[in-house]
Amino acid sequence: MRLLVLGDSLSFFGPGGPLPADHPRLWHNICAASLGGSAELAAGFGWTARDAWWALTGDPRIWSLLPRTDVLVFAVGSMDTLPSPLPTYLREGLRYVRPDWLRRWVRKGYTAAQPRLAPYARVALPPALTARYLRDSLQSIRNLEYTMPAVGIVPSVHRAPSYGFVHGGHAAAVAAVRGWASGAGVPLVDLPAVIGEHVRSGAGNPDGMHWGWEGHELVGGAMAALISSVALSPSEE
Repeated sequence: MRLLVLGDSLSFFGPGGPLPADHPRLWHNICAASLGGSAELAAGFGWTARDAWWALTGDPRIWSLLPRTDVLVFAVGSMDTLPSPLPTYLREGLRYVRPDWLRRWVRKGYTAAQPRLAPYARVALPPALTARYLRDSLQSIRNLEYTMPAVGIVPSVHRAPSYGFVHGGHAAAVAAVRGWASGAGVPLVDLPAVIGEHVRSGAGNPDGMHWGWEGHELVGGAMAALISSVALSPSEE
């Protein structure tokens, strides 16, 4: 079984930081291994459902993987819920500030201000747009006559000091993702139920957002169980 995972940094961060996509202890590889298969990951730092859509429509490597994909995993939506004091185009544009000393100064100032501004900030991507980009992504694949099962996630939780421990947009995002999934017939792994205690207890990455190895094992097992329930025929079990 071959999985194609559209994810964010929760898919490639371990307890000490980012790792190569093929690291065996990351959740998608745990999931694939338990199903006797392999996983391909398309993900990036801070990716939202919109970034997954851009990847699907603009990355020819993903186009080459689709014909060989048995299960499509939408593991985006969690970063959509984070408070963002700056609009995305300005926040992402900080990397382009020149000269270098000015870029470092601006980034340092933004990093320092973000926790204080988080209670007053909008989410990185409004819930309606999260649902829209998930819907459009799946529909674009179906338009190409790919019929593989698709699964997704309920957005994760955090206790990140870098975001002022603020997560006011989470409930609305959960409702939007569940609404999309219900209408599209896409089963979901409930990340808050699976990973919530791991994150809130401080057992994950020190940043309060990403997961430790136990968390990856929990999510990998939960995703494998979900995929087994919807994607394996009796002859494959």
